[in-house]
Amino acid sequence: MNVKIDTREKFHVITILEKQLTGNMTAQFSAVLNKLRAGDVKNIIIHFGEVTEMEHAMASHLLQEQQYAYDQLQSFVICHLQPEVEAQLDKDGLLELMNVTPTESEAWDIVQMEEIERELF
Repeated sequence: MNVKIDTREKFHVITILEKQLTGNMTAQFSAVLNKLRAGDVKNIIIHFGEVTEMEHAMASHLLQEQQYAYDQLQSFVICHLQPEVEAQLDKDGLLELMNVTPTESEAWDIVQMEEIERELF
């Protein structure tokens, strides 16, 4: 799985450089996430700008990874979904369960807001 990782002070931005995400890529994706979570910066933003197709198995895996992150008091935000991927997630009933923003800037805002919430509570 080809990805580009940009590390910021409070989060990592993982830009997926694949057009298609298949179910057999879940282990590779988890390995990338686990490596990042082992460091000091735990929050994750996934940039989907290049992805035009995603199998249900990968979408379900993303939802599991999101839930794991929130269980660990970490942020997990998806941004830049292409219309065809968004439509498939909506059809599968997964879109409403995911933390999705249109832009990376909005994803940054969510991470920062969730950080503030965690500090307050």
